[in-house]
Amino acid sequence: MSSSEYTPESQPAVAFPLGGIGTGNVSIGTDGGLRQWQITNNVNHLGDAPGSFFALRVCQIEPPLDTIRVLQSNAAAEPRPERLAPLVNDHVIPQWQRELVGEIGGFAETRMTATYPIAHVAFRDPSLPIAVDLTAFTPLHPHDPDRSGIPAAIFEFTLRNEGEQTLHGWLGASLQNLVGADGIVNPDGVHHPGYGGNTNRVERGPWTTLIGENLSLEHDYPHAGQVALASANPLSHVFPQWTDPHQFIQFLGARTPGVTQPLVPGDQRPDPQGDAPSGRAQASAPGSTWCGGLADFWELAPGESTTLRYAIAWYFPNRYVNYNQFGPANPAWGSSKFWLGNHYATRYATVRDILTELRTGLDSHREATTRWAEIFETSTLRAPLGEFFTAQAIPLRSPTCFRTADGEFFGFEGAAGASTGSHGARSGGSCPLNCTHVWNYEHALAYLFPTLEQSMRRTEFEVMQAPDGSIPHRVIAPTYLAQLWEGRIYGPEQPALDGMLGTILKTYREVRAGWALDEALSFWPHLQRLMRHIERRWVTHGDGTLRGIQPSTHDIDLAGVNPFMGTLWLAALRAYEQLALLADDAPEAERAASLFSRAQASYEEIMWTGEYYRQALDEGDPREFQWGEGCLADQLIGQWWADELGLGPVLDPERVRTALASIVRHNLRRGFHVLDHPFRVYADGDDTGLLMATWPHGGRPETPTRYADEVWSGVEYQVAASCVRAGLQDEAAAIIDGALGRHDGTRRNPFNEIECGDYYARGMSGWTILRAMTGWDYDALTHELRIAPAREHFTSDEIRFPFVTGEAWGEVTLASGQLSIEVAGGTLELHAAWLDGRELRVPHAPIGAGDNWST
Repeated sequence: MSSSEYTPESQPAVAFPLGGIGTGNVSIGTDGGLRQWQITNNVNHLGDAPGSFFALRVCQIEPPLDTIRVLQSNAAAEPRPERLAPLVNDHVIPQWQRELVGEIGGFAETRMTATYPIAHVAFRDPSLPIAVDLTAFTPLHPHDPDRSGIPAAIFEFTLRNEGEQTLHGWLGASLQNLVGADGIVNPDGVHHPGYGGNTNRVERGPWTTLIGENLSLEHDYPHAGQVALASANPLSHVFPQWTDPHQFIQFLGARTPGVTQPLVPGDQRPDPQGDAPSGRAQASAPGSTWCGGLADFWELAPGESTTLRYAIAWYFPNRYVNYNQFGPANPAWGSSKFWLGNHYATRYATVRDILTELRTGLDSHREATTRWAEIFETSTLRAPLGEFFTAQAIPLRSPTCFRTADGEFFGFEGAAGASTGSHGARSGGSCPLNCTHVWNYEHALAYLFPTLEQSMRRTEFEVMQAPDGSIPHRVIAPTYLAQLWEGRIYGPEQPALDGMLGTILKTYREVRAGWALDEALSFWPHLQRLMRHIERRWVTHGDGTLRGIQPSTHDIDLAGVNPFMGTLWLAALRAYEQLALLADDAPEAERAASLFSRAQASYEEIMWTGEYYRQALDEGDPREFQWGEGCLADQLIGQWWADELGLGPVLDPERVRTALASIVRHNLRRGFHVLDHPFRVYADGDDTGLLMATWPHGGRPETPTRYADEVWSGVEYQVAASCVRAGLQDEAAAIIDGALGRHDGTRRNPFNEIECGDYYARGMSGWTILRAMTGWDYDALTHELRIAPAREHFTSDEIRFPFVTGEAWGEVTLASGQLSIEVAGGTLELHAAWLDGRELRVPHAPIGAGDNWST
């Protein structure tokens, strides 16, 4: 499966994020420019670092040639519409870049191909006899959040002489010293209210490094830290301090080949060339900073190529609570800033340590990262599913998520931006923190970095759970502060019931993925208290169903007997029964099984319409924000969860299949030109998308469920995965194609799915489509594996796809009836395995990294 190709002319909305877990990001566009700088512990999707760019000088003796080009497409200088689609701004190019490219010139053509976390950008120009290919990435090691949490990005430029004469020149890299900037107000050139006293210094060793810092700032100042620009060449020439990009262009233009390599190891001079631009080493004036740059000489005979490597790294250890916490105001907090710290700062003492990690481990970082991307690129899943599945990890390594100094993992719902301005800020974290009902949809973290998912469970039980057993759907940080046990929480106002049911389901998922049983079962008393709270509050009619006001992810209270809460309840009862058995609590398991049977029969009787499952309101239930006889896209969310956890059907399988087909028939809309609604627009124009609720037979309430007319990709992926498992492959494909078509780069970014914020967590439900299409289900409790691929979604008789468990990852190949499993990382232990229901003979020993097992 080849990667999609993106150009700035056809796919201007593409911005590919670089950065690790809990580190912040910088993105690279299809034009080759860097933008969306979010590295200083703040969220600002339009964050900028003026003067940070790459440039190339190309020289030829005969016939004479000497030109400098910004490594960015000329298209960057062309006008762009203010808006491509509602609520997104990934297409925005900083004005200074547009001006620089327009004045200096860029390349005639750029093309990007990308499989996360690796982006390739090709720079071509018919007027230049050189081809430039950039590979940019931040290391990703599945199951290793530390090695996947490096605050840096690597840029590898391969230059190839495609002419008939020898070429020489210099590759330049530059970076603004961002220390002191708040990450919210963008610098105006080198000016920002937080700047002043900034210095740049050069360190030479195996790499040449330019370090930007500000020693005048207190050590605990929120924006104190370091940035660094490094070249893998120990003899790079450096222009340490300048204020205008044209000064760096002049520096490149002043390079002379004859004095390119007089530097010797141990020479600490930035630049040996006496007739080149230079500046006095001094601290910057108040309100200003410095930019700095490196230049590396290259020379190529016809047909030759060379690769030059650079890294940008950052170190900002002082993360504070710089977002508005939900819940009632607490005067006791006073003016406290509440330091949280960054986990990466406990692993690295300075930015130099980060670069040392990159330099000494570069081969292993590149090998693991490349292998991860290759497994998806070479799968025989139809395009562009491989790219889509790798992009499921992006929110985890975006400003949506962070790790505090103690290593615990936290996530906003998303990163505030263009989609949040109508009701809140355009910067900062959106809807803090660890929102249980939104993170109910996410499954990528559970398998890619299970220890971080376990961190969220610990927080729910040890911090968030109230004395009455309930779990509010948001956590207050630092976690030693009073939690949201009383008063209004917001979004919804009272603890979300779906979030509490999800905690039960997620706990069982983590156990099946490999969470150590002794730790997981230490929370069994917490689970019992949670279950008792749910039963006391909502199981009130003797038939096992949930009744009354049910706060939900729709940010309003659902009511009555409804399939959204009902199926989650049924799945949670099944998961709770299994957890009880693991805890050797047979009476509790029997009680859960009995309650499930009563509830299941009641839900079937009350909700089934013959076409789908409806909502049945009781007398006295509110009518506002309900859907009644409508068709809710989310009505089978509990069955989706049950399928993920191997819990079997929670409702009649034939009815489930019929209901799924009805959801697609009634809710999948092709074209939104005539749909007008007062809420957020995630699909418009010619888009295809799955509406949250429709009323195919009339009866739409005067005030329907709040987000009825919206399209949430996280719900679309949930429904699509359920369709795959139910054998509705055409319906699944229609939903997926619609969602991916909206995010093809023309108007929306395939590497940033939004809802209430950028990099929204709910969209990570897409990981379950991979599991559904491959039919992969591994239970770490029993070490049993089941594989049953949905062949309709593969393009070849040879089925090849990635697999990820909580303990291993690699590649599966099914060809000519033979199954082969290659483990690329971790260990896969098999005690039993089935392929399409046929039992296989399994290996006696665990399959380790680099091993291959075939039937």
